[in-house]
Amino acid sequence: MGAETRSLGFAVMTVSDSRDETTDKTGPWLRERIAEARHHVVDHALVTDEVAAIRTRCETWIADDRIAAIITTGGTGLTGRDVTPEAVRPLFDKEIDGFSAVFHMVSFKSVGVSTLQSRALAGIARGTYIFAIPGSTGAVKDAWDEVLRHEFDPAHRPCNLVELMPRLTETKA
Repeated sequence: MGAETRSLGFAVMTVSDSRDETTDKTGPWLRERIAEARHHVVDHALVTDEVAAIRTRCETWIADDRIAAIITTGGTGLTGRDVTPEAVRPLFDKEIDGFSAVFHMVSFKSVGVSTLQSRALAGIARGTYIFAIPGSTGAVKDAWDEVLRHEFDPAHRPCNLVELMPRLTETKA
């Protein structure tokens, strides 16, 4: 399959203590958008705001060669229950600092200075991309429509995350 038509495997995790499969809107919306972009969702889950639960699920997905990227929604706020960054950051081999900066630029257009209440972040763990985005519908739409959709499009120029994938686990001799 050529780079221009490459379909990637994603895992989608909704992090929430208050949503269930019937009330979660962001997970299904994101899975639909991933499919519309001609990628596929290998797995999805709704996980409670617990560091161990989030990290364990991410570790399972990182070990799955079919999954190129994990997107978590929720748990990136400032309250005591918001622990997604604490759960995923220790998994990173490298943090993608630019994602947070770009997400906040996009989010500022939607919610103004309230974007500062998000601790959205991204990184690479053993060759798998991980994106932790806020759980609001607007934030998920901003993250996918304005940032991630483009970066996971192999035709996006001047560069994209897809073309880096073969080199994510290389080491310096």
